[in-house]
This record gives sequence, structure tokens and C-alpha cells, in this order.
Amino acid sequence: MDIQSMKPNFAAMSLKELRAYMLEHRDDSEAFYAYMDRSKAEETWIKMPPLKSINDLDNYPEFLEAIGKEPGKQG
Repeated sequence: MDIQSMKPNFAAMSLKELRAYMLEHRDDSEAFYAYMDRSKAEETWIKMPPLKSINDLDNYPEFLEAIGKEPGKQG
């Protein structure tokens, strides 16, 4: 049995399942690209300009809300 036949079916996974798999297998570039492609296809991206510092996140409360953080709090 080769390694390809042991890989999960990324297309059958939910985005949440795919993210969890990707985070557990950080060296799996196929999982990373599958996650990125699916995220873009499902339009889960939050567009914002590049940050000059981490404190710039306070200017984007919708981004912080989407990732589950409160403005002004790090971590």
C-alpha cells in the first residue's frame, strides 16, 4: 500500500475537518493547498490591507470577530 492510498479524501471533508487535518499534518502540502483552495471557493476570506504592526488589528474588528478574538487583546 503506498502513502497516497492512505491519505484522506480531502474533497469529502468539511472545511472544519480539513483545517483540523491540515493543522495536525503541517508538513502535508497537499492538505494545505486543498484547504486554501476550499477556503477561497467557499469565500471564507476576510480581505484587509497589509498590517504595519499587530496593533493594526484593532482597526479591523470584523476580522478579529471572525477569528474569535476581542479587539485590543493579544493571544
